Amino acid sequence: MKKLLNTLYVTQPDMYMSLDGDNIVLSKGQETIGRLPLHNFESIVAFGYAGASPALMGYCADRNIFIVFLTMNGRFLARVIGSSKGNVVLRKKQYAISDDETESAKIARNFIVGKLYNQKWMLERTTRDYPLRIDVNLFKETSRYLSDIIIEVRTCENLERLRGLEGLAAVRYNRLMDHMILQQKEHFYFHERSKRPPLDNVNAMMSLAYTLLAHDTTSALEAVGLDAYVGFLHRDRPGRASLALDLMEELRGVYADRFVLSLINTKAVSKDDFVTKENGAVLMKDEARKKFLSAWQTKKQEPITHPFLGEKISWGLVPHVQALLLARYLRGDLDEYPPFLWK
Repeated sequence: MKKLLNTLYVTQPDMYMSLDGDNIVLSKGQETIGRLPLHNFESIVAFGYAGASPALMGYCADRNIFIVFLTMNGRFLARVIGSSKGNVVLRKKQYAISDDETESAKIARNFIVGKLYNQKWMLERTTRDYPLRIDVNLFKETSRYLSDIIIEVRTCENLERLRGLEGLAAVRYNRLMDHMILQQKEHFYFHERSKRPPLDNVNAMMSLAYTLLAHDTTSALEAVGLDAYVGFLHRDRPGRASLALDLMEELRGVYADRFVLSLINTKAVSKDDFVTKENGAVLMKDEARKKFLSAWQTKKQEPITHPFLGEKISWGLVPHVQALLLARYLRGDLDEYPPFLWK
């Protein structure tokens, strides 16, 4: 099993990254702030615009260490990767299936099954753990509704119908997001998804969590030889990592949403961690973003038994395992792509 290495998060906007031997050097002006051995990292995520030296980018590209640049608000800017090490036969199979909507639907439906199954069990766990603090009947009703949608999704071979079913389920699930916020409800609430820009504290955190998850799934797909930009559920669009978005669907609720909810409900974040701009955009403050990223890295280290493999792995390896299983299916080693089913 792949070893989970760390991700280096560079959160200060005026930090310049360069190479010295096998180390990354972090500098502000003429002052060296830090020096770290690169063999400890599988990726580097930099917030801001100061940049990186060509030598560092070349070193990382040669060793499959991904560098991702985000704005200070967490919006994706660019990614540095090396030459493709993908298996040509595997990628040709991926492209052929992507061009066939019926075959694409047979894979896409499993992404959606995983997403809805995991959301259903999030609702079931909330019902079990907090029966006196939520509307149990509403949660049970929505859980049954998701079960019914899953049954229809399992046999659907039409992409548009799949997207429609996923959309119906998303509406019902999103209605309960606010109910799963059990603390600090005056300042943390969820009415609807707002992205560019996020318009409340919860959406600000969800946007950053989804960006980080998309980075992890993109890296995992490229590492196993697949093209992260050619998807089955999400169709091709310039600059969009469509397959990464496909793969992260089954992890949105159970990985990203649960993470955001836990930060709120354990009071790891507070209203003072956010600032509202003149245009209504809500942004995380620098120190809050550092807390968020530290907690995200800790979450990735938590152990879990993978439902398909039956092996103990860390949460951070789940995207890699799912990418590996998808590659095995495309090579013909598996009869069907097994989604990540959490319970």
